[in-house]
Amino acid sequence: MAFSKIERRLKIKRRIRKIIKGVAEKPRMSVFRSNKQISVQLIDDVTGKTIVAASSLCKEITAASGTKSDKAALVGKLVAEKAQSVGVSTVVFDRNGYLYHGRVKQLADAAREAGLKF
Repeated sequence: MAFSKIERRLKIKRRIRKIIKGVAEKPRMSVFRSNKQISVQLIDDVTGKTIVAASSLCKEITAASGTKSDKAALVGKLVAEKAQSVGVSTVVFDRNGYLYHGRVKQLADAAREAGLKF
């Protein structure tokens, strides 16, 4: 029997998370994408703490007009700026089971352009 869309994503997520671990010097950049919003966190898996977080619900981004992809790019740029302000320049990208396409790709490309390395 075929997996549902959610089960398939969770299966891929577990497969990715077996390999990817974030530490304080190189945290995990975890992306969550819903139908309307997108958010990202930089997580230190050793201590289990979120270092930096950004979302499309932030004041700067909700005020901006544009498509969901445009807002995803703004979130990527915002998280990169916040990460550099706390001294993080390199991350491990965790797409969280989503395809590297569309909004997830826009976010990653914008974070790279703003100075994050992954």
